[in-house]
Amino acid sequence: MTERELKILALLKQDPLMPQQDMADKLSMSRSAVAGHIMNLTNKGIIRGKGYILAEAPYVVVIGGANMDILGRPAGELRVGDSNPGSVSCSPGGVGRNIAENLARLGTDTRLTTAVGKDTYGQEIIEHCQRAGIDMKHTLQLPDSVTSTYLSVLNGESDMHVAINDMAILERLSVDVLKSQQAILQRANVIIVDANLSQTSLAYILSNYAEIPLFVDPVSCAKAIKLKPYLNAIHTLKPNLKEAEQLSGITITDHDQLPELANWFHAQGVERIFLSLGVEGVFFSDKQEQALLPAIPVSMINANGAGDAFLAGLAHGFIQDWSTRKSTEFAMAAAVVALSDIATINPNMSEISVNRVIKESLC
Repeated sequence: MTERELKILALLKQDPLMPQQDMADKLSMSRSAVAGHIMNLTNKGIIRGKGYILAEAPYVVVIGGANMDILGRPAGELRVGDSNPGSVSCSPGGVGRNIAENLARLGTDTRLTTAVGKDTYGQEIIEHCQRAGIDMKHTLQLPDSVTSTYLSVLNGESDMHVAINDMAILERLSVDVLKSQQAILQRANVIIVDANLSQTSLAYILSNYAEIPLFVDPVSCAKAIKLKPYLNAIHTLKPNLKEAEQLSGITITDHDQLPELANWFHAQGVERIFLSLGVEGVFFSDKQEQALLPAIPVSMINANGAGDAFLAGLAHGFIQDWSTRKSTEFAMAAAVVALSDIATINPNMSEISVNRVIKESLC
């Protein structure tokens, strides 16, 4: 779907009877342009019948963190212990939220379960997500907590130098809250969780929804260890090499050992594993095929969010019933799109832009 179609679809999810002129006013478009986009959505089978009834479609539930990203970028080389001229920007972030927005922009029906405060940042995150096409009806907005913030400072090469996160509010995403969302979770085609969740909430999801494909982002070495007792419930795992070594106890000194590492995870019950190797590419394994795919060259503007775009690409490919190899290639291209913009989520993220990267990489 195009960017305009995604925005119209997001409005219709909130109000299926919204007049075309109201949509036009909200999106700063002409009514005739809105009518044309609605006709395209109807021809694609996404809208059917009168009253803009939306066709039933596979959907993904993402459960994880949402926060406001505050990014500091030095104008030149970063001088530690000194005041650096540069730029500071804010944009909605958080691993779970980032994955959800990338997925929605790729055209997958996405619902987000997270917790934000009833404050300026929380309201901005909710409104931003709704504009991107994410179903936010299952997100908590709490009046007695502050929205999570993630403060990061880049170095002169646009990679992260240091970061501090305040994510205490995510503890409120408790087992009782998740139990109240049983209906939407049971009908999901994929559930994605990030390891920012509390140990008890992770345990609840991984213990009770193993019959649904569970995609998991370990987030960091410190948080990845929470997953170890539940590896047999995980369908798709996306660790970097350090996180995989932490979980398995296997130290890799050569790429020839990557199949051994992947096979250890398969023996624990993980169906698919995608090992992020940074500039060296991605090693994927799904019990039928294992391969190391080289990284796609890119002029990196901001390293934040590339892994989240990668996991979104994997989930999008799974919903489309693509092979693991094709899903990996698509996910790697999605990460390139993410790396090419200063914002945590590239506003140009779409299936079209990702396929353009794939096509250009083959030239």
